[in-house]
Amino acid sequence: MKAERKETWIQNWYKFAAGKVSVLGLAIVLLIVLLAIFAPVIAPYPEDAGPVVKFEESSKPPSAEHLMGTDTMGRDVFSRLLISLRSSLLMGVLVLAIAVPVGFVVGVLAGYFKDTWIETVLMRIVDIFLSVPALVLALAIAAILEPNLKNSMIAITIMWWPWYARLSFGVASSLRTENYIVYAELTGAKLSHIVLKEFLPNTFDQILTKMTLDMGYVICMGATLSFVGLGEQPPTPALGNMINDGVKFLPDMWWLAVFPAVAIIVIVLGFNLLGDGVGNIFNVEGK
Repeated sequence: MKAERKETWIQNWYKFAAGKVSVLGLAIVLLIVLLAIFAPVIAPYPEDAGPVVKFEESSKPPSAEHLMGTDTMGRDVFSRLLISLRSSLLMGVLVLAIAVPVGFVVGVLAGYFKDTWIETVLMRIVDIFLSVPALVLALAIAAILEPNLKNSMIAITIMWWPWYARLSFGVASSLRTENYIVYAELTGAKLSHIVLKEFLPNTFDQILTKMTLDMGYVICMGATLSFVGLGEQPPTPALGNMINDGVKFLPDMWWLAVFPAVAIIVIVLGFNLLGDGVGNIFNVEGK
């Protein structure tokens, strides 16, 4: 059993590494995760993530002392960027941890009960959410709630689950007449068993691939809400509000906006490349 499992892991790694850029994506993601975990240790000025003012250090360009310069309050941009990675990754993980199960259950139930009133009700609800542009819906929800990290997560989760419902619905609709599903029904299997033991293993590859790709987009969406003032609030650093603060001083103090923007680009790129590699393992096309 251990030998078979080891051989499976080796085969999967070769499939993953077949695309060289996938390995690059994995390296980027691992680096980002490690930087986020050890940010308080790596950051040269971790106290700058709080309500700190150092006017004597303000508006300094990148140097050996401050790798990414300082902002108008003298806070080290590099330290603030590292600390902001923690909330960005936390947002991505928590949003998907809620959106994926909800979307999966709704989509599978609608697919399993296709051509019944259950499918009609569930999928019309999904269609209503999908009919509104994702960013507009997230902005509207976040604007109603108090602007903070928790509520921005709620806003993004509400607009994200329908995509997984649509994906799961398509897979479940095509599998509902398969022999193993019919056999499970004839043997008196409960609905929960059919959903978790029959449908889930057959949708796992597509869901995992989409989750990997979506991590970067969720973080980007969170940065967008933060940029317009609907996410994490100052003085707590967030990639979005750091860019918002920096664009006011372009082009003179370019480092205030450029470095956080590059961080977002690198994060999205890393998860996209990683998602392509995960798709190669299961022979799933990136979505």
